[in-house]
Amino acid sequence: MSEIFGDYLPDLPPGHDYLDLGFSANSRPIKNRWRNNLLSAYFVADYLATFLPIDEDDPAAKRRQQDYKGSVSYVANELLENTMKFHSPSDEYPVRFGIHFIDGPEKIIVLMSRNTVTREAGDRFKAFIQELLSSDPLELYIKRMEENNEDSGLGFLTMIIDYSAKLGWKFDPIPDHPQLFLATTLVQLVL
Repeated sequence: MSEIFGDYLPDLPPGHDYLDLGFSANSRPIKNRWRNNLLSAYFVADYLATFLPIDEDDPAAKRRQQDYKGSVSYVANELLENTMKFHSPSDEYPVRFGIHFIDGPEKIIVLMSRNTVTREAGDRFKAFIQELLSSDPLELYIKRMEENNEDSGLGFLTMIIDYSAKLGWKFDPIPDHPQLFLATTLVQLVL
């Protein structure tokens, strides 16, 4: 049975613009992948910019577009780094990464990552999510900075504090692999 946490959107609206990428996360060492994460994040931010028409004569509009691109590239890079870092060693399921642009009363950017995690890593991640959802983000950020461990969650906390992001997660069991979860993370940014 699926478990959902936070501001998870179960169904992204059909008929909107999106970009979906797949990565074979275990085909190369993680250090080589790290360089590609930032490159992919910049690509996704540039892709977003095509959906933000601006008046070329308005310097404030150009600045806003650069701010949006900066926000999206930061969040995309953090999301990709976490996804690659905690991806299970199973090559059967590729890492999926995408950006969805929802144009409604509010313009919403949804960044999505999907990867497999081991049951142990998934349980640690769920415990962090529950702590995040029940804590003041700034207080938790300070606490995690003081702990200084590699599973700190500082990237997620920065998304919330600095970019007013809404985060949601879904964990799906994989029937053929009971030791794995399919973990999906959604990050919503309102423009």
